[in-house]
Amino acid sequence: MKEYPVLDPKITGKLKAIVGEKYLITTDDDKEPYSHDETLNHKFMPAVVAKPGNTYEVSAIMKLASSEKIPVTPRGAGTGLSGGALPVCGGIVLSLERLNQILEIDGENLMAVTQPAVITQTLQLAAEEKGLFYPPDPASLDSCSIGGNIAENAGGPRAFKYGVTRHYLCGMEAVWPNGEVSRLGGKTIKNVSGYDLMHLICGSEGTLAVVTEITLRLVPKPPLAVDLMIPFSSIEDAVRACTAVIRGRIIPATMEFMEQKAVLAAEKFLEKRAPFREAEAHLLVQLDGDDRKTLTADYEKIGRIVSDFGALDLLVAEDRPSRDRIWEMRRCMADALTQMSPVREREDVVVPRAAIPALFRKLKGLSEKHGAEIISYGHIGDGNVHVNIMKQGMAPEAWEKMLPTLLDGLFRGVMALGGTISGEHGIGYVKKKYLPLAIDAPALVMMKAVKKAWDPDGILNPEKIFL
Repeated sequence: MKEYPVLDPKITGKLKAIVGEKYLITTDDDKEPYSHDETLNHKFMPAVVAKPGNTYEVSAIMKLASSEKIPVTPRGAGTGLSGGALPVCGGIVLSLERLNQILEIDGENLMAVTQPAVITQTLQLAAEEKGLFYPPDPASLDSCSIGGNIAENAGGPRAFKYGVTRHYLCGMEAVWPNGEVSRLGGKTIKNVSGYDLMHLICGSEGTLAVVTEITLRLVPKPPLAVDLMIPFSSIEDAVRACTAVIRGRIIPATMEFMEQKAVLAAEKFLEKRAPFREAEAHLLVQLDGDDRKTLTADYEKIGRIVSDFGALDLLVAEDRPSRDRIWEMRRCMADALTQMSPVREREDVVVPRAAIPALFRKLKGLSEKHGAEIISYGHIGDGNVHVNIMKQGMAPEAWEKMLPTLLDGLFRGVMALGGTISGEHGIGYVKKKYLPLAIDAPALVMMKAVKKAWDPDGILNPEKIFL
């Protein structure tokens, strides 16, 4: 690991002059929440936490850090699952929590302008008040921030129909590692003026720039929605039915699935009997649109299609309370699995949709080989599977010894199926040693060259993505 200078009182004093004494955190107790994110078992204490209140202060901090070669870790809401916000090298945690305003909902141009610390659900609700819709919906949408979504190019269940964060990003204000500020893009849908630096920053996990303002495309809010729960006796049947629905020219807003073990974990957490608990796989489908007759025709067509692939039943929910009940198990899944095993490894691999049954056979083999319970659910429409490796009663030494071998087998198996090692969570700190499995050597050289060109001193979010 590269060594960086230690913050001395002179540098701390300059930081205090930039953000004000109230917004520079120096005591260990107050810094502790910034030493970790949602990644389990990783904690690194920063030297200080700086909370800038505007772009000028972010720029001033980066100029100071650049001149003194001090590492800076940008941080949003701290909900990441790959260690992207961990201050591995100490230094400055640059918390953007004060930049939390929605600056504009532009109904005329169908655009939103927001600061990075705005919570995703807050932006969605503000857009909906004007009859508009911001579709990306990561599972932590009630706690994650728009800036974090940009850093990870976040997706969610609606990605199948509506796409991910990148598809809605139209403009940003970015502070480079040397403290200079640029505006990229704006309120235009098309823009091919030079290299697309904005979309390179999106998904770069805070390693290339600090984003202080974001312009996002909105779409009209579909007024109607209906949800379906469809149980199957096998995962293979669920996948084949999913493919047949798409071939039938129906594009659902979401296509989610849960294996039986996940359903039973949710049942225990909610303390209520799950519908179709005997099914090996549950398919959750949401249709949306502006015409009730069309929606009805579509779900009736889905019913006919899935019956040809062994669907055990079909539950239709058209009113809000019924729809919420259908999604209750899926929405509580993370909490249910945490209750079952407070320590677990959470991965989000991706394979071609038709390879999902092969992936589950691989998971079963890994579970039996290593003696670890594996429970999975995810986005069947785009092949993104959330794989949860449960520690439960395993001894800590055995867990630490077993996990790297299991993960290596998982990631190699995913790549052999034509997939990749992350669809939503990113590489961050915890997956970087596995990146060469997913990215070939020439591409890795090119990525590292980009990082070196943008951040020659390696001060912005160091020890992330690359070994």
